[in-house]
Amino acid sequence: MKDLYPSRGLEEKIIKRVDDVVYSKEKIGKYSLEERELEAYEQDGFIILPEVFSSKEIKKLKEELKELEANEKLRKKEEFISEPDSNKIRTIFNQHLFSKIYKKLSRDPRILNKVMQILGSDVYIHHGRINVKRAYRGKSFPWHSDFETWHSEDGLPNCRCLSAWVMLTDNTQFNGPLYLIKQSHKKFVSCEGITPKDNYKKSLKKQEYGVPSINAIKKLAKNDKLVSAIGKAGTLVLHDGNILHGSSDNISPDDRTNIFFVYNSVKNTPVKPFASKSPRAPFLSLQNFKPLKTKKEI
Repeated sequence: MKDLYPSRGLEEKIIKRVDDVVYSKEKIGKYSLEERELEAYEQDGFIILPEVFSSKEIKKLKEELKELEANEKLRKKEEFISEPDSNKIRTIFNQHLFSKIYKKLSRDPRILNKVMQILGSDVYIHHGRINVKRAYRGKSFPWHSDFETWHSEDGLPNCRCLSAWVMLTDNTQFNGPLYLIKQSHKKFVSCEGITPKDNYKKSLKKQEYGVPSINAIKKLAKNDKLVSAIGKAGTLVLHDGNILHGSSDNISPDDRTNIFFVYNSVKNTPVKPFASKSPRAPFLSLQNFKPLKTKKEI
């Protein structure tokens, strides 16, 4: 298969995206995006939708997270990632496989209607994750495109994928919110460097490969393109798989916790990795390609 997005080579390059961003404008269910919202997503690469989930629903989701964190048996699994300098949970992968509530959330029509509309097909979960940034301790994530890794190390051929995530706590300008480079999804940063063996074991705690240079960030961020995804708990954010994003340390006295689901089109299932000798661990690239069906709201 032709590599449409070559990366991890001898030099960094910025190339034009060849895939669509929005694959269909037809509504799927009662929670689809309106035309103006689709246009904003297509233009900017993301959309922030406040008050999608109620405080009662968020309370239930947070209580479930406490249950998972307290489960010593589960904490031994490789899906549970600690902070680089402590035993505190930084990320839980595939939360929907450990929790009925999170599984139901991943199929909630308020999310799935929008995802299937944007990607123009049935979808499955490439992986899920909960990112926790502890008050005053949570560490940063460098600028990166998720798709660069999913393409290079997981073998996703095209960028027909996106992240949908719910704020479980308020995301403020002080507690390490997600930063995005608006419209950067229209370009692909072909990164310099050769992928080390089992790179994911280090990159999940500190990413060093597949990270754009400061020169690339300057080019793509010029003309006031930097934005922060801030909002109240219950906010839903959708962002394109290729948009450049990152976050700073949490220097506030408040935790920042978000729950993510990565949705991929069933027409874009993985092939052989494009810039790695072997795929990442199975929990990072799930192989259940059965189309998701919407469930009732949580």
